[in-house]
Amino acid sequence: MTERYYVVREDLLPEGILKTEQAKELLRRGEAGTIHEAAERVGLSRSAYYKYKDGVYSLEQASRESIATLSMDLEHRSGVLSKVLGLLAASEGNVLTISQSIPLQGMANVVVSIDTSVINGALPELLEKLRSLDGVKRTTVVGRS
Repeated sequence: MTERYYVVREDLLPEGILKTEQAKELLRRGEAGTIHEAAERVGLSRSAYYKYKDGVYSLEQASRESIATLSMDLEHRSGVLSKVLGLLAASEGNVLTISQSIPLQGMANVVVSIDTSVINGALPELLEKLRSLDGVKRTTVVGRS
């Protein structure tokens, strides 16, 4: 399934999404020291914050962001991780960090942070290409900065 993104006018968004972005802004500016404090200041539950935090960005913030953190479940077979890294390199997504769990039951979780500033906003297309690779069972964006 391809991730789809929408630009939506602020007055149409549910209150929880708006307050999540407000809490994230307090944290970015250092006006709140913890997620609990930021959520409390904007009148949002922490569970709602965690529900929306990785999926809501202001248009201004999204245009400045250049690092995406991807989580992937890969089959534990020779060459699967190499194919993933090759695709990232071919897409000009410079790998900044990589972490792999110990494979359990034939699967390993790999978390990769990539510089997306040079892929020209083509992150959804890159995700689709990663998902289509043999041995890649799941790929999601778990963070942007």
